[in-house]
Amino acid sequence: MTSNLLNSLELSQQLNKTLMFSSRQKNWNGVLVEQCQSPASAFEWELPALSDHWLYFHTGDPAPLIQKRDDRLHESILHKGDSFLVPAGQPSYWCQTPDMSDFICAPLHIHLKPELIQQVAEASEIDLKRFDFVHCFGQLDLQLHQIGMLMFAELRSGGMMGQLYAESLTQVLVIHLLRHYSTLTQTITSQNRSLTHIQLQEAIDYIHAHLNRDLSLAELASVVNISPTYFASLFKQAMGVSPHQYVIQQRVEQAKLMLSKTDLAIAQIALQVGFSSQSHLTQQFKRITGMTPKQVR
Repeated sequence: MTSNLLNSLELSQQLNKTLMFSSRQKNWNGVLVEQCQSPASAFEWELPALSDHWLYFHTGDPAPLIQKRDDRLHESILHKGDSFLVPAGQPSYWCQTPDMSDFICAPLHIHLKPELIQQVAEASEIDLKRFDFVHCFGQLDLQLHQIGMLMFAELRSGGMMGQLYAESLTQVLVIHLLRHYSTLTQTITSQNRSLTHIQLQEAIDYIHAHLNRDLSLAELASVVNISPTYFASLFKQAMGVSPHQYVIQQRVEQAKLMLSKTDLAIAQIALQVGFSSQSHLTQQFKRITGMTPKQVR
């Protein structure tokens, strides 16, 4: 039963880690990103089944680890960049016998709600009854690690790029897990659908009218009454860029117009078009136009 499953907060308490960064207050839909720190001392954990899918990214020195799967013990050395996946609903056992207390362990944890996986699967016309996530241990996956580090960078920045960016990264993460860490055999696609011209125009009009807001996929999808995952996929199919990339482009265009037509300070323009700061505007402005806001003015 769900009530017997260990949630992410209870897991953190059981592991007895010092929390360094957390997205708990950021309202990222269906995902929790946290970094915890502790001396890498000997431990033995026998964890009950979790309510969320749990991704663990090792960020420190090589560390020996023993895991039990299918009533068998598996020994491994975790290296920087390695990860493991514990699917929701599955108990796990972990043991580290050598005392490595001279080292500090600060792994990255990403917890994914099964409801989020369901949304992405349904948008890709995947039958949830036909696949399960596979327990992965000590895996070096450069693409998975890159996605995890991008999410971590956004967390450490205080969410500078906004909710839409974090949710877009989460969608990419879930698709990657479905493709590479599940028993799924069918191709993931949503090409058999498309936004109507009216739906696309409604979404674009809404974006332009609310550029100064920290937009989310759920908010944009609600405008055309489809699921967030469907919206992200179908918008990119129609526009050639993701919703987040389109929003950034439009914010830069609006800032360019205001720089040439008004005397407002650059910092004020940045906030009015939806950037979190002047430096955020400058970074994205230069990336898209090749110039800084000051050069345009």
